[in-house]
Amino acid sequence: MAGIKKIAERVQRREGTALILVRNGRVIDPETKRDEVTDLCIKDGRIHHIGRDCGREGYERIIEAAGKVVAPGLIDVHCHFRDPGQTQKEDIETGAAAAKRGGYTTVICMANTRPPADNPETIRYVLEKGRATGIHVMQDGCITRGMAGTELTDMKELLEAGAAGFTDDGLPIMNAALARDAMRTARELKTVLSFHEEDPALIDKAGVNKGKVSDELAFPGASRSAEDVLVARDCMLALETGARVNIQHISSGVSVEMIRTAKRLGADVWAEATPHHFTLTEEAVKKYGANAKMNPPLRTEEDRLAIIEGLKDGTIDIIATDHAPHTEEEKDRGLMDAPSGIIGLETALALGNTKLVRGGHLTLIKLLEKMTCMPARMYRLDRGVIREGGGADLVIFDPEESWTVTGDFASKSKNSPFIGETLYGKVKYTICGGDVVYEDGR
Repeated sequence: MAGIKKIAERVQRREGTALILVRNGRVIDPETKRDEVTDLCIKDGRIHHIGRDCGREGYERIIEAAGKVVAPGLIDVHCHFRDPGQTQKEDIETGAAAAKRGGYTTVICMANTRPPADNPETIRYVLEKGRATGIHVMQDGCITRGMAGTELTDMKELLEAGAAGFTDDGLPIMNAALARDAMRTARELKTVLSFHEEDPALIDKAGVNKGKVSDELAFPGASRSAEDVLVARDCMLALETGARVNIQHISSGVSVEMIRTAKRLGADVWAEATPHHFTLTEEAVKKYGANAKMNPPLRTEEDRLAIIEGLKDGTIDIIATDHAPHTEEEKDRGLMDAPSGIIGLETALALGNTKLVRGGHLTLIKLLEKMTCMPARMYRLDRGVIREGGGADLVIFDPEESWTVTGDFASKSKNSPFIGETLYGKVKYTICGGDVVYEDGR
């Protein structure tokens, strides 16, 4: 805790003061349903004006956006920056750099830091370091003390310290009565709980789907039922308590159907899917080895298509990265011993554009909805929208530009199965609070 106890200097992220014109871009805003070629004027960190009458004189910078999409800055509700405690994998600065390169202006870090974010001190540490990165770095608090699943944290105290919401991500809460108590408290506090849904009693070994591929590889595997039983439980508890509950990184088609039913019944249940779960199947483990090992695991083609259907019909509200950095040494231990997880911030938008939009499953505005205004709504954030007077958090990208994923990541880690893949959709600029925080090629 010594490194957490004091930060020598509080650095507050200021709003940009430059007068910037973004010219001739295709402005897509899912919240207001805007989709038009127009100009944006940015002044004092905010969107001063939208329209062709912005003028051309007096700007400190003009960004030519013809042929490119101008959208709200992306929001990731599920990432791991490993800081404090495992900064050999990632830290807040490098995690934020990866986010900027991927078009993200807001990220919410998970609570399984070392020590866990079950205390105000750790929450404040992350927020203070995050302020110096140029983007909005937020931090979830733990649902249970020490993520032990036996005693609830003081959620009110953690919210006052700046917690965005609550999760024990990485570990399920197995005590149903405790999960219900957490939901009752969360409802009173008007906050959101995010649940990692895998029952360890139904997992022989985590990271690979229990099925055809695990049999081929003689890997014990993780049953789909491990996810399904806890999703069913927490959907019904959410229905009973009225709490806002987010089901994290859906991998099972059966779970998609249960969430669909819970929503129909009136539960305030939200759900997220990762790019790897709508892109890859268990077959990827044979090709990529430990870089396709994750919790919950990649499952069957049937499951993958069910996730895409859930994204299409709104059952799955959010696309989240579950950015989970690990060192090359860790991933080189082999499939049986390597940790689960892959990085994702720098490839998420391009994967969504390539696999979902160009694949004919979602329109571009629907893809962006799941990466901007929907995560903002779930967390009750005043972000994820382009409007006059609103904050100038933007991503500018070329949906037609192809690029090949290399190992040259801004992240400290390289654990991605997508290295070597050609994708469509290149981030050209990321703007946060009116400041250009990332520019392609610089």
